[in-house]
Amino acid sequence: MRIAEIFHSIQGEGALTGVPSIFIRTSGCNLRCTWCDTPYASWTPEGPDMAVADILDAIAAYPSRHIVLTGGEPMIARDIHILAASLRERGLHITIETAATIAPAGIACDLASLSPKLANSTPADDDPRGTGWQHRHEERRIQPAIIGAWIRHAIDQGGDYQLKFVVSSRADLAEIDGLLRQIPESVTPEKVFLMPEGTSMTALREKQSWLVPACLERGFRYAHRLHIELFGDTRGT
Repeated sequence: MRIAEIFHSIQGEGALTGVPSIFIRTSGCNLRCTWCDTPYASWTPEGPDMAVADILDAIAAYPSRHIVLTGGEPMIARDIHILAASLRERGLHITIETAATIAPAGIACDLASLSPKLANSTPADDDPRGTGWQHRHEERRIQPAIIGAWIRHAIDQGGDYQLKFVVSSRADLAEIDGLLRQIPESVTPEKVFLMPEGTSMTALREKQSWLVPACLERGFRYAHRLHIELFGDTRGT
């Protein structure tokens, strides 16, 4: 499978914020978010092909027991199910960060970190990074039935789930409220994280003034992007 990077860092988002984790970032994505902060795994995928055994050897250099499978979109990666099963055999905690456009299909997972992409993510059709993506992205980005399947899968495996939304403007809040009503599983508010869009502390703070009150009103959790505070918009963190 093509791997953009493997690194050891602090989890900066969601329920496990602050937990030392090993990130395995697959290269390749079935979406093209206009604000994507890892274009080397989506718009311009890069990285070597690695066998599962080589990936396991690479992560053995780090002491953490928490593994994050991320991307790109890890669920389109060849052998992702084999990799996840191998991680489980080693007793490691597995978080899968996915846009929830592809069904889990029995994959080993302890925390399903679901990040459905809102309308703010859709690129222009003539985006110079890659034309023709507007329709494909818009058609794929929201899959309520698949989100529900991930929630059921996580619970059935004795694991957990979270829904993380990248929020650019106040208009996104209505879209989130509407999507939660479409998901065929009951989603408790404390499982929902709202993250300000941005790759600098200045950009994140600009949205805090209205995003934090929105979380308080709805009972959602505010997702402070700790890695940006600690490391900035730096690859491998």
